[in-house]
Amino acid sequence: MKQKLFLFALVSAFGVLNAQDPVLMEINGKPVTKSEFEYIYNKNNSNNSLDKKTLNEYVELFVNFRLKVEEAKTQGIDTTKSFSDELKGYRATLTKPYLNDPGAEKEAARQAYARMLEDRDVSHILVALTGNTAADTLAAWEKINTVYKRLVGGQPIKNSRQKTKPEDFEKVAREMSDDRSVKDNGGHIGWISAFNAVYPFELAAYTTPAGEVSKPFRTQFGYHIVKVNARRNSPGEVLVAHIMIRTASGEDSLNIAAKETINMVYAKAKQGENFGELAAQFSEDPGSSGNNGELPWFGTGRMIPVFENAAFALKNIGDISTPIESRYGWHIIKLLDKRGVADFETLEPEIQRYMKRDDRANVGRKSFIEKTKKEAVFTVNNENLSEFVKLLEDRQLSDSAYIAEISKLNKSLFNVAGKTFTQADFAQYLKSNSDTYSIFPSEIIAGKFADFSEEKILEYADSRLEEKYPDFKLLIQEYHDGILLFEVNNREVWEKASKDTEGLANFFSKNSSNYNWEKPHFKGKVIYCKDEVTLKAARNIVKKSIPDSLEKVLRTRLNDSIQHVRIERGLYVAGDNSAVDAYGFKLKNAVYEPVRDFQFALVTGKVLKKPEDYTDVRGQVTTDYQNFLEQEWIKTLRDKYSVKINRDVLKTVQEN
Repeated sequence: MKQKLFLFALVSAFGVLNAQDPVLMEINGKPVTKSEFEYIYNKNNSNNSLDKKTLNEYVELFVNFRLKVEEAKTQGIDTTKSFSDELKGYRATLTKPYLNDPGAEKEAARQAYARMLEDRDVSHILVALTGNTAADTLAAWEKINTVYKRLVGGQPIKNSRQKTKPEDFEKVAREMSDDRSVKDNGGHIGWISAFNAVYPFELAAYTTPAGEVSKPFRTQFGYHIVKVNARRNSPGEVLVAHIMIRTASGEDSLNIAAKETINMVYAKAKQGENFGELAAQFSEDPGSSGNNGELPWFGTGRMIPVFENAAFALKNIGDISTPIESRYGWHIIKLLDKRGVADFETLEPEIQRYMKRDDRANVGRKSFIEKTKKEAVFTVNNENLSEFVKLLEDRQLSDSAYIAEISKLNKSLFNVAGKTFTQADFAQYLKSNSDTYSIFPSEIIAGKFADFSEEKILEYADSRLEEKYPDFKLLIQEYHDGILLFEVNNREVWEKASKDTEGLANFFSKNSSNYNWEKPHFKGKVIYCKDEVTLKAARNIVKKSIPDSLEKVLRTRLNDSIQHVRIERGLYVAGDNSAVDAYGFKLKNAVYEPVRDFQFALVTGKVLKKPEDYTDVRGQVTTDYQNFLEQEWIKTLRDKYSVKINRDVLKTVQEN
């Protein structure tokens, strides 16, 4: 069909999708709205663009782009599995910011910052899990609850009206805790701040009042109870240098010597000797001794308590601690600098990075799901959900009998935006997701139902993104068209240009004057030889003929693997290669500079003043031939598909 380009003066001749977003053009009868064009135009043609186009210039580029996309659809590229899979992959990545609540993330970051301003001194008791079975979990749960009862007291004493009194935390910790450090610290961890511990531990530490113990909670390490001993304002961070002399368990003579050495070094430091030089000479900390003993800045919870406490106890810049002993050895510490906690705006990027490593990574997603539940009028039939709990008593999720029984259920379970999900849907989900660490049926089903229902909530939200967010719709359309553009360009231009040797040769022949060189080129081979015997053999072969398989011939005749000869082919200008300069161009004063172990070189070929065929300038010719094919292709597309532009609407396009 012949191209039809109509320049309309009246909006009514085109019609509009709505009053706010008129149709700017039609390509093959398909409308392109003003907003769609403005999105692409302003994104690709901003003031920062290296090749900024006028509006009319960009219209021509845009029309060409949409014509190619239209051709890709005609060829059915948009119906292929590879296209569908690629677009789905891009879409899955692009949806993430839209299925999230950035406000909730900001609030969580501010909460974390508030915790960075106030430290907690904590002790804890750990009951580790010894295995992955339900019996292992039950045993650990029962043990941690026994611990908790001992700590809080109030339990009835058998055959008495009295109740138990709370027991000393350190005493119980030494008896019951599975933390290997308990024998040294009695469960006392010391001061912590935000991000010093796994999130459930931090949460317990910051929600338990000072002087009290938390209820049992679980982390990936097992069950814990935390006691908050004290609170304080954060002392900020310190920069220190230290000198360490190692000690070893059971090595009395070594430890006595270590103490004598640290006392000697301390005396030298107090007498004014250079601390950095002393660290370089005496310190046995390999990570800092080479840097004058200096450690990176650190704050609460970053060092072992005895070291941290001594460092923060130093008041003035330049103060030096008395020798202190840790499990690593003896230390003396010098205060180099100190600073308070930076403001939120400064620390926010770092806080956000830390949040992505713990349970707070999901806070934005969780908040988004809760908001979407309200929007979608999410309702649950708890009575029908409870049937899953009842059937799970004394069973595990993976039991075949349990799976068989829940597979018979088919009542309504919950609704999302009017769509009903049944017990059968949830049963199918449980069949494929039977892993759990909990031992309580109600807790197991609650957790699995939360996961399943959230999955469906997110699917609902995902399905509405194009409708809800015009910018997302335009972004997906951009990726959609971009994939089609790449594939159709590859078919019609790039692959053709790279494989069409006859076309390249003809194109070069017709346009050879465009490819003249400023300087002569040498076209040929450089044969590198390790010794004169190889050089002589190479010369004899070259005198008779120069076969394409010269390197193979040489190696065969020399009975050579790759030891004595190496061949290099190419186009050279003077100065590129010393062998070519000396033996090809035969430049005055040019001398071959041996390449590695190849002491000799033989050059064969000829000097060209201009390219003799397209292979001499393949890159340039291929690029130009691609451009030629593309222009010819665009002419064909403009004849094949109609193009209509509403110039009145075009005048209203907003530029960046």
